[in-house]
Amino acid sequence: MAAFRISTERTELDLPLVHRFLAEQSTWAKNIPLATLERAIKNSLCFGGYVGSAQVAFARVISDYATFANLVDVFVLPEFRGNGYSRELMQAIIAHPDLQGLRRTTLATGTAHGLYTQFGFTAPLRPESLMERYFPDAYTP
Repeated sequence: MAAFRISTERTELDLPLVHRFLAEQSTWAKNIPLATLERAIKNSLCFGGYVGSAQVAFARVISDYATFANLVDVFVLPEFRGNGYSRELMQAIIAHPDLQGLRRTTLATGTAHGLYTQFGFTAPLRPESLMERYFPDAYTP
């Protein structure tokens, strides 16, 4: 099997693949409109994971590059899971030069706590200080 390669070059992203996965297979972005995803990608630092020329993984970081980042839309296609690609993707994200020295990096996960704890993510120190506006059905017609 070809080596796993990670790139932050947006022009390499297989947008139809990313959209199909997020809109149809993810639990967090079900039915996301393509135009919404395109705008999100345009305004984020994106990481594509590739085996040969095929994209098999994706992650997106929303950041001011000075104090804060939020990691979102992380996935490895089901048929490529179990190869350590999510770990490699996280290593690339954590090591990215534009994401160093931040005061806080956040993420939300329902299933991958084991992965993220390996990279220093924990439950919030003061959960009572966190608030959100959350619309889980924002993309549902």
